[in-house]
Amino acid sequence: MSTRKEVFKELKENLLFSLTWIVIALILGSVCGMVGAAFHHAIDYVTEFREQHDFMIFLMPVGGILIIFLYRIASLGYEPGTNTILLSVRQQDRVPVKLAPTIFLTTIITHLVGGSSGREGAALQIGGSIATAFGRAVKADKKQMSLLVMCGMSAVFAALFGTPLTATIFSMEVVSVGTFYYAAFVPCLCSALVAYFAAQVLGCHSVTYDVTEVMTIDAHNFVYLLGLSLCIAQFSIIFVIMMHQTGRLFKKHIENPYIRVVAGSVILILLVFVFGKEYLGAGMNIVDQAIYEQVRPYDFILKAVFTAITIGCGFKGGEIVPTFFIGATLGYTASGFLCIDPHLGAALGMVGMFCCVVNSPITSLILAVEIFGTANLLPFALVIAFCNVFSGYFSLYHAQKFVYSKTSPEFINKDAL
Repeated sequence: MSTRKEVFKELKENLLFSLTWIVIALILGSVCGMVGAAFHHAIDYVTEFREQHDFMIFLMPVGGILIIFLYRIASLGYEPGTNTILLSVRQQDRVPVKLAPTIFLTTIITHLVGGSSGREGAALQIGGSIATAFGRAVKADKKQMSLLVMCGMSAVFAALFGTPLTATIFSMEVVSVGTFYYAAFVPCLCSALVAYFAAQVLGCHSVTYDVTEVMTIDAHNFVYLLGLSLCIAQFSIIFVIMMHQTGRLFKKHIENPYIRVVAGSVILILLVFVFGKEYLGAGMNIVDQAIYEQVRPYDFILKAVFTAITIGCGFKGGEIVPTFFIGATLGYTASGFLCIDPHLGAALGMVGMFCCVVNSPITSLILAVEIFGTANLLPFALVIAFCNVFSGYFSLYHAQKFVYSKTSPEFINKDAL
């Protein structure tokens, strides 16, 4: 049994830990919130500018060359990305400080010229880089640095998407699937909340949707949700393979990164002439259409192709917002065959696809609540649960580690496919 002295000592340590990280959250969260807000507004501005000036897509090769050049002059020739951030948490390593300004600028360039990418990958990298700079300034040790990196990830993610709880749990869950970094809960939550409120003050707004259809769970709907989950999970595997293999093919056949990005740009421009410009940029406007209006049955396929080419040839950004696009449009389309309201199907597809590609079911459930509310909590939970199993061990992030099996209480320590 613990003595009274030991109990008070533990209480003192816990209070000191909490107070320390509250202070750190105020500083780091404020900085990340301001940077996240600036990034949010910059992406919105260049996207609006591109949509008003169609000629910008013809500058895609120039934008691609500039991106490669910026990485070279920043001595980031090996192109660190989100995988670097995940590895830094697990291996208690540092993130390159130069990564924050570089990924900030290159993601803006990508959206300016019409690359099909998101911004959450950049958000995680910016947050991790800022946190590393802060850690160096306060001479944090390796364990503290891991917590700081997770705080930075949570903070910029929360600032951009307006989902502080999702941002918190995502940083704790995504690194090692099957385990949580519980020590990061207080630091990440406080940092995410500070960044979220800072971004709101600076004019950023949360993304929320009002889905009026409410599904009750009975035998028929259970089977329909099972079918929808299977559709989402199988296409998620195809999408992940496309993302990985497209980059490998570009590098295999075109060694020079400048020629590679120009070749990818030309392909994307040709695709725009054939299929239209709806698949450029992040595509949240198409997510809105899937949830409130209607979309074309092949939208999810074309978005996957555009995104794989964009990221594979060397443009920057992220894959999560395109994943929302793909999931929402696939959910809308598949629901027509499964007796599910298509707008509810779009919402379920959006969250289910997110779960599949990042293997974070708890984060996905919280995302559903923060974006869609609790009216359809059980349908979301079922889709997320089945998607998590059906998607196997495929992941957008090679650095993700599966500590425990998805189908058995078994330690496997398996790398992502």
